[in-house]
Amino acid sequence: MEKARSPFSRAAPVQKRAALWLAFLGPFFYLSYGGANWLASQRAHVPNVAFAWESAIPFLGWTIIPYWSINLFYALCLFINTTPRGVDMLARRYLTIQIIAVACFVAFPLEATFVRPATSGLPSFMFAVLGGFDKPFNQAPSLHIALLVVIWDHLRGRLPRKARILWHFWCLLIGASVLTTWQHHVIDIPTGMLLGLFAAWLFPRDAGSPLANFAMSGDPKSRRLGIYYLCGAIAFLGLATLCTPLSAAALLLLWPAVALAIVSLGYLGAGPQIFQKRVDGRATLASRWLLAPYRLGAHINIWLWTRGMPASVAIADGVHLGRFPRRYEADRFATVIDITGELQRPGATRARWCSFPTLDLTALDKIQTLAAANLVEAAREQGPVLVCCALGFQRSACVIVRWLLISRRCEDPAEAVRLIERAGRRVHLPAESIHAVTEGVQ
Repeated sequence: MEKARSPFSRAAPVQKRAALWLAFLGPFFYLSYGGANWLASQRAHVPNVAFAWESAIPFLGWTIIPYWSINLFYALCLFINTTPRGVDMLARRYLTIQIIAVACFVAFPLEATFVRPATSGLPSFMFAVLGGFDKPFNQAPSLHIALLVVIWDHLRGRLPRKARILWHFWCLLIGASVLTTWQHHVIDIPTGMLLGLFAAWLFPRDAGSPLANFAMSGDPKSRRLGIYYLCGAIAFLGLATLCTPLSAAALLLLWPAVALAIVSLGYLGAGPQIFQKRVDGRATLASRWLLAPYRLGAHINIWLWTRGMPASVAIADGVHLGRFPRRYEADRFATVIDITGELQRPGATRARWCSFPTLDLTALDKIQTLAAANLVEAAREQGPVLVCCALGFQRSACVIVRWLLISRRCEDPAEAVRLIERAGRRVHLPAESIHAVTEGVQ
């Protein structure tokens, strides 16, 4: 009879994997970081980018302690995992941050211009050690802040509630210390946060990378939309570079540039996985923050197109069709069947939420459409059902048409569309959408 494995034997693969990654990441960090410093030092002129008011930021020597503590957590977090896959996920986040940051340091080096006051005691020793390898050239994006984002995210869900409060406070100290130790300028912080969120998005905790199965889309419309979003990203990036001298506007423009670039990848071939939306309608923390500018634009678009219209209309037998609901609107239904990829469920709605993530303005997957339609028929037995997309004009209408056909409430798509329009909802179903809803219907 096979003996039960002890917790120590189960932990051994994790510890071994963590040690191997640390043995690689440590030397890689110092070699790449030092190499970028050396290259910057060879330049005749390295620019400095800073706000005028940064001179008012106080120097607090003791904050070098939380500043240095990130090195401990960097190593410790690799060993705080339950599976080798968890170790790999975190290590890949570290590696992504390092590669992108160093590439920025080499291509666009910036120099810190602080003249740090003299210190004594432990802070003096720690500043001296730091100065031995940390030169003033590697500024934006801040490696410290980017690593802090993924380290904070890694531990926050693994700690008891009371310890989590202390962890949030300590991470806040680490984040503030990059300024109060006069190690970084303000521009380094938001750029570092964007980099950390990108690494967390690229390697999510409970799923594969959203780019793992990237394949150039065969749909000309999808490719065209992808190019449009890419052009939007380039335009925002161009506007950010034109904002001289440095302003808060320049930093804010970088955010939508990154968001639109990611959405572009979705349309070009990555698919709705870029939104990292789960079945319950929620998205990962990294997706929520990284793509927030795009989602804001989506909500504005909903308001522009649907203002003055009812949020939803009754189609038949307790099934409704509508735009993406607000919380109080969702609470009117027992079940919400959500066909959007880009939007998140509103707050703590009482409705059962079932998400089928899709990209806007693209043809629905036939299997996904059928699954959603079958769920409509099953869910209506438990109470009123809302089928929604962003506007309620196309994606959700496709599911409603499919449901009307498979349930024999309508004989053909034209009859189903007429039924929807008589209910008070205008729809637009292109030929490829009609094909998706009719294929396989006898």
